[in-house]
Amino acid sequence: MNNRTEMTYFEARKWASFRIKDISDVDMYDVDFLLEKLFDLSPTALLIRYRQKMPAKQWLEFQTAVSKLEAGTPPQYIVGKADFYGSTLTVTPDVLIPRVETEELVDWVLNEATADHLSVLDIGTGSGAIAIALKKARPNWQVTASDLSEAALEVAMENARQNQADIQFILSDVFARISSQFDIIVSNPPYIAYDEKRYMDASVIKSEPDMALYAADEGLAVYRKIAVGADAHLTAHGRLFLEIGFKQEKAVSDIFQAALPKAKVIGKHDVAGHQRMIQVKK
Repeated sequence: MNNRTEMTYFEARKWASFRIKDISDVDMYDVDFLLEKLFDLSPTALLIRYRQKMPAKQWLEFQTAVSKLEAGTPPQYIVGKADFYGSTLTVTPDVLIPRVETEELVDWVLNEATADHLSVLDIGTGSGAIAIALKKARPNWQVTASDLSEAALEVAMENARQNQADIQFILSDVFARISSQFDIIVSNPPYIAYDEKRYMDASVIKSEPDMALYAADEGLAVYRKIAVGADAHLTAHGRLFLEIGFKQEKAVSDIFQAALPKAKVIGKHDVAGHQRMIQVKK
């Protein structure tokens, strides 16, 4: 650690830039994220403080955080917070860090489903990111969120409380403990095949929960489970929205077309042009 007791915020940021310069999957966005979230600063407030002296306690805390960043811990887990769809969420190693790509799935749901009163199920809610984003955008929707992990549900329930989102939570393996029908079912399930680890960032493999990342059957196992119960759990004109892996559009579409032969299955790419989501219209 650097033993200097007086550093400006700018000097601390510059010090961190040298510490991370040779780490391929870490950049200055991560450093700024640490500074902002550790010390409750907006980007503008951080800029204003650049020439101010950082308190000694903060300097020590920042050095410790940067050391964890160097060791491969994602910045969201270091500070215990992540940003998603305009909200700040608590995250722990029990839940997946919500990604910006999943915000596009939320956008798609909100753009396609405009009715004021709908029932929604979020399968595999994790931190509660999708369910909370939908509930905050559509306060009259009745939102239910499920997960197989008790630890994840505790995080999701805390995030719902912090964001004043009235959501029902259920401990369930897909539809195992769910009997209701819903107008919308949405899910970002685990979809990475076990042999795809070689394509992933080391920090993800090391830090994020396997249960939220990997699925058997070349990453398709959870989609098959959802497909089996989709017809019974969707209302007559219900819709299903799913995030998918970047090569899974045909495989996932085929699974749901076979399970719901009369349904319309629509694929959608993200802003980067990658296969990212499908919609199943009953």
